[in-house]
Amino acid sequence: MDFKKIDINNISFNPFSKIGNEWMLITAGNEEKVNTMTASWGGLGVLWGKNVAFTFIRPQRYTKKFIDSNEFFSLCFFEEEYKKTLGYLGSVSGRDEDKISKSGLKLCFLDNVPCFEDAKIVVTCRKIYRQELDCGCFLDEDLDEKWYGNKDYHFMYVGEILGIYGK
Repeated sequence: MDFKKIDINNISFNPFSKIGNEWMLITAGNEEKVNTMTASWGGLGVLWGKNVAFTFIRPQRYTKKFIDSNEFFSLCFFEEEYKKTLGYLGSVSGRDEDKISKSGLKLCFLDNVPCFEDAKIVVTCRKIYRQELDCGCFLDEDLDEKWYGNKDYHFMYVGEILGIYGK
């Protein structure tokens, strides 16, 4: 692996474009079984005196089981050439097929957290908080109508950042 740990004070990527436009893979599991999903909601910041990453997963996503049953997860960011692969990984379930093998991505572990050798940037996290979004908390009710017609509210996960790695 060619990853080098980056001082968190020296990161040089824009999380708005990386997450919202280029997408990321949320990955969790262990040496025996791993799952991943494509996501475009989340962020990086400071909470409770810790550098954190946060992301959102709907209850029906197979990856949620892996996030819930493991202490760690990663966020992986890729070059533009991987956009089609990320689209595939976001459209099929690991319940139904071995989508990681089919994607051609190479699984690896950093800080004992599953991630991908093909990524340009990897953020490893230790899960510190989880909460289901509550429809009663929407101040803008249009958001509830627009995003939750099926009432399948995302779970928010906050992870303390263990490391940020780049190539």
